Amino acid sequence: MKLIRKASVALFLGTLLFMGCKENVDESARYVFNEQTIISYMEKHPETYSEYLDVLRNTNVSEISQSTVYQLLTARGHYTVFAPTNEAIYNYLQELTESGLISSPSWDGFATDVKRDSIRKVIAYNSVIDGKDEIYYETSNFPTENNSEMPLSNMNDRKLTVRYVKYEPDSLYINYDCPMSIRNRDIPAINGVVHQMEKVIAPKDITLAALMADIIDNKKEGFIVASRVALTCGLRDTFNVTEDFRYRNLYMRGLIPDFNAKAFGWVFHGASGHPMAYAPEHRRYGFTMFAETDAFWREQIGKEPSEITCEDVQKWVYDNHQYTEGDVFTTDNNWTSPNNLLNQWVTYHVLPMRIPSNKLVYHVNEYGFSYSKMEPTIPVYEFYATMGKRRLLKIYESRESEGIYLNRFPNLDNGRRGTYHELSCDPDKVGNLIDNRSENVQLYQALNGIIYGIDKPLAYTDAVRENLARGRIRFDAMSLFPEAMTNDLRKKESTDPVDQFVHFPPNTTYKYLEDMDMNNETHFVYLNSYKYDWCNNQADELKAEGHYEITIKLPPVPRSGTYELRYRVLPNGDRGIIQFYFGNNKDRLVPTGIPIDLTKSGTNPNYGYEPDTDDDDYNAEIDKHMRANWRMKSEMSITNSGGPSRTGSPSNVRHILIRQHLNADDTYYLRLKSVLDSDKKEMYMDYLEWCAKEVYDNPMTPEDIW
Repeated sequence: MKLIRKASVALFLGTLLFMGCKENVDESARYVFNEQTIISYMEKHPETYSEYLDVLRNTNVSEISQSTVYQLLTARGHYTVFAPTNEAIYNYLQELTESGLISSPSWDGFATDVKRDSIRKVIAYNSVIDGKDEIYYETSNFPTENNSEMPLSNMNDRKLTVRYVKYEPDSLYINYDCPMSIRNRDIPAINGVVHQMEKVIAPKDITLAALMADIIDNKKEGFIVASRVALTCGLRDTFNVTEDFRYRNLYMRGLIPDFNAKAFGWVFHGASGHPMAYAPEHRRYGFTMFAETDAFWREQIGKEPSEITCEDVQKWVYDNHQYTEGDVFTTDNNWTSPNNLLNQWVTYHVLPMRIPSNKLVYHVNEYGFSYSKMEPTIPVYEFYATMGKRRLLKIYESRESEGIYLNRFPNLDNGRRGTYHELSCDPDKVGNLIDNRSENVQLYQALNGIIYGIDKPLAYTDAVRENLARGRIRFDAMSLFPEAMTNDLRKKESTDPVDQFVHFPPNTTYKYLEDMDMNNETHFVYLNSYKYDWCNNQADELKAEGHYEITIKLPPVPRSGTYELRYRVLPNGDRGIIQFYFGNNKDRLVPTGIPIDLTKSGTNPNYGYEPDTDDDDYNAEIDKHMRANWRMKSEMSITNSGGPSRTGSPSNVRHILIRQHLNADDTYYLRLKSVLDSDKKEMYMDYLEWCAKEVYDNPMTPEDIW
């Protein structure tokens, strides 16, 4: 039997969609003793909540359930309720009247029962977060950074965002403009908490394309130019797509199965031995755009943003050399062509995933980081392949950066006895500061995308490519798959097994991850590892069992040249033996060498390992000896309770898979194939690295240990 999942629905007037939820509320779960439930509290205050209670009584938990949301909130659980007042509901109905959707601001003003019920769902579903057996959210454990999303979705399967007003310390807004009562918040109940809302939470189901069109049509200062360029260059249809409804249909029909690992004979060791891994409920599409502001364009071009044309922007891009010397492009007005200069320029601003403001980078277990303080320490970063022509984009934050940047290349204290903190940053390497904390950020969020402002122009110039190539490019395995970010699978802040153990079906069932192929004998699972003390990058990991064969598309290298590709592993007896294949022809990949035994520890004497000593020259010689055996110690930057991976968990090891010339314009693939007869040994993946020869073989500045 499948574990019961969170209720989810996309709410459109006149449109009823399927939801996965239990049929009825368990009557035995009702509270009968004297302490107040969420419902009993609100019933004591009809002057404030009578309208909301009526909405809850008349809204079913799902399309297939006879139980109501009212009944749900009388049961045991951990519910966070953003309860609108009577006045807030009246004002919402008044807004609907003014927009012409209803004839009068009352429940009798709806033309049909279907429309009335759909509005009730908007109010009810957006106001409740079901924390199941985990948590409800008092304001003390809300996200503290402006524009951050709540960890769990509401009943509408939407993430609510928080906004703090700088000069009003007690003010708190949900979804930008829905104020929470200063006096009546954090009201405790035995099944959760109530926050009184002065406005109904009713997010618009608007696509990124529609958001941009509205910005252009109504001349909404901010991103008029960016929106015009993006839509003119052919991204309108792309930005209109929200979800793979074929996948959703198959899932609702039970044709996308969960995976019973226990029945297969696989136990997730170190992960509570949970028997199941769960297929994602949705396969949504998402986009993130980093954009120059209208203020920038007004200054550069000397026109009002509403008057700036694509010809103006393309001329500016060309005149200011916002491209690489070797790029091949046209400067005509065939804007939708991938050969057009403006098209190439604007697509470098877009990532094929929706990244909320608090997940642009992840702070988990980097050296010096503490969950109790939640402050940046040493640099953390992500490398992603952009849309259009695949190019590399770096997202970066450290304590010293005082913000999140694109393509920042600072000078680090990265010696063997260093701290790995920023020492300085040359003016031409500071990068683009992302505006992800200002009060207006939420105005540019859509159902399937987000626009973030940046403080200077972004381009894949020769300088950017050179700087990328001069550093080690370490990318977490889950960063390779845009679906993981868009569908809130990667590092979700939840200990619910549904969120901790994610099963991706083989290609023959459904190709969920666009950049991964797997055969039908592959049982592939993502371990979110939220709150696990694992010495992996960001703690999480990918695993597979069976006679697996997995092929993944790798991110591009920034410059043509000689590179190493490295694979990092935390060895143990559960692992298997893998043959790796590599190349730019997915159908004709070449073995990288002999198979690698993932049970072999990094301290294996056959690798040339010896522990670090107080003699750094000696330590460097050991590192060279290991490299001669195509092995490397693990890094200093990742820690757990045992200390840095290099010293506290020295069994971890990096395997050098290839060392060869690569072309920046080619796409490369890596295949992992089990060579064992047994189908009960794990594939493991944490992170991979590109490292250019000028980094790993630099006689003046040896590669750092971080």
